[in-house]
Amino acid sequence: MVDAIRRYFQFQELQTDFRKETLAGLTTFLTMAYIIIVNPKILEAAGMPVGASMVATILSAFYGTLAMGIFARRPFAIAPYMGENAFVAYTVVQVLGYSWQAALGAIFIGGVLFTLISALKIRSWLANAIPMSLKISFAAGIGLFLTFIGLHETGIVALGVEGAPVRVGNFHDIHIILAIVCFLLVSFLMIRRITGALLIGIVSVSIIAFILGEADLPSKWVSMPPSLAPIFLQLDIPGALHWGFFSVILTVLVMDFVDTTGTLLGLAYKSGFLDENGNLPEIEKPMLCDATGTVVGALLGTTTTGTFIESATGIEAGGRTGFTSVVTAFLFLLALFFAPFFTAVPACAYGPALIVVGLLMLSPITRLPYDDLTEAIPAFVVIILMSFTYNLGIGITGGFVTYPLMKIFGGRVREIHPGMWVLGAVSLLFFIFYPY
Repeated sequence: MVDAIRRYFQFQELQTDFRKETLAGLTTFLTMAYIIIVNPKILEAAGMPVGASMVATILSAFYGTLAMGIFARRPFAIAPYMGENAFVAYTVVQVLGYSWQAALGAIFIGGVLFTLISALKIRSWLANAIPMSLKISFAAGIGLFLTFIGLHETGIVALGVEGAPVRVGNFHDIHIILAIVCFLLVSFLMIRRITGALLIGIVSVSIIAFILGEADLPSKWVSMPPSLAPIFLQLDIPGALHWGFFSVILTVLVMDFVDTTGTLLGLAYKSGFLDENGNLPEIEKPMLCDATGTVVGALLGTTTTGTFIESATGIEAGGRTGFTSVVTAFLFLLALFFAPFFTAVPACAYGPALIVVGLLMLSPITRLPYDDLTEAIPAFVVIILMSFTYNLGIGITGGFVTYPLMKIFGGRVREIHPGMWVLGAVSLLFFIFYPY
């Protein structure tokens, strides 16, 4: 049985083993476990009960990540996207006045459409149309985005005032000091090439934070999960099928496509999974996993799911196969009963891991063709918009619109793949109809 698992996940070909993959799966889980609490808290603003939302979050992450591990055999974890959840709660429900049931209906419709175009290989055709310069920019942009998340979560960078939107945090704060200690510890361990550096840093600083009282130990270690009934199968599909909901469905469609495509290609580039043509082999499989994950998530009662950029931490910890995702998936399932324990890890412990991985994700930026501005400018647009709008989708769509324009300006229209015209047109529609 053990040998069969090794062969299925191609341990020998990818020079990995159970220890590396398990460590990687645990690292990925610890850096994204915050979604178990954060996603329900955001959706609470849409009127969705926190307890049921937490169960839907966990179950959708379990399904998507397990499918990614077993079917696609990639070390990528899937969970409800940050950004899409806020879009539903604060824009669709609070600003536009639609019900969360109708919003879930729109997400379900988007998931079904994406499942169809993924199965028909239309998504992979579009993904393969993306030029290498943009694929590089996805990896670098994700790096800066992860870094900013880590800086903000730890408090090293805080919200500022008008005219100065961000500022440095209070370095007298013990929470920030612990975050800096964690960053230095992980850096030291990585420089010394110690296996499991990220996980050691997260666990060590979590223990210190518990001892110092800077993080609360869970009041109980085991608990039965709340009922899923209030949101299970409560989506309103007819409510989403009218013209007024067009902008919402279009936004959901585009954000799902670009977030997943950009994240997949960015992680694959950094991990060395792309082939000699710059494409991810069998990309339809991970795309089907995230598409069906969105369908299942909507039925369970949560927002768009997709590949999480925090998967980069597990990849950096040595994860190379789908077994990493299988480990992460079952840790999510355990979280149904141990949620207080898994969510006790403080930001000062997991935030620095995101900062370090952000640094590592930046390395491909040196391969951008800076001497060719028709390639460099769109890549630059992707990177800065990803980072400074706090939204991966905005950055990627900005690059899709800019790339054909730069080629037109340079008199090099023939270099544009037909798929890029499609991506550029859809992205332009996204900016026109986005409910700002």
